[in-house]
Amino acid sequence: MKLHLTLVLAVEAAVIGLLWFVVSGSLALLLVPLLPLTLVVALLLHYVAGNPGYRARRLSPEDIVRYQAQEREVDTPEELSRRIVERADEIHRTLLESPSEVQVEMCALGYRACVNDMITLTHLVNEESKATGPIRRLRLRAARRRATDSLSIAREAMPPDVLRATRQEQQ
Repeated sequence: MKLHLTLVLAVEAAVIGLLWFVVSGSLALLLVPLLPLTLVVALLLHYVAGNPGYRARRLSPEDIVRYQAQEREVDTPEELSRRIVERADEIHRTLLESPSEVQVEMCALGYRACVNDMITLTHLVNEESKATGPIRRLRLRAARRRATDSLSIAREAMPPDVLRATRQEQQ
């Protein structure tokens, strides 16, 4: 973004300079306000494009599915473990505050997703442990243990009976 803006401003300044020397100074003076106008437009576009609300409105379900599919292809056990730990810690923090009923349900859904990822992590660790050395196996087990410990802490923070059935499943 900065490089493009710099190039555009440099080209505009060069064109104005050429017009000043080649055609006339009065025509070049008419084009001088183009430089700050370009800068203002670029800054506004950068703000709008970087605005999370704007990006969320442009997000489609296909983009989400495509992103998740790409994300799952490059997972190593350590990355998957780190993501499980981050989500479980966030669930734990949310549940320690006074969450609303919707937040509790969202935490339950997040916890279930973490458990599904934990199953995947266990399979990845078991498969990779067969063909690796002892140090790598210790690292894989440590990653699995970190994820398991975080899930246990998040599970302890859950209100009773929240994981049995969500509101939609009860109806």
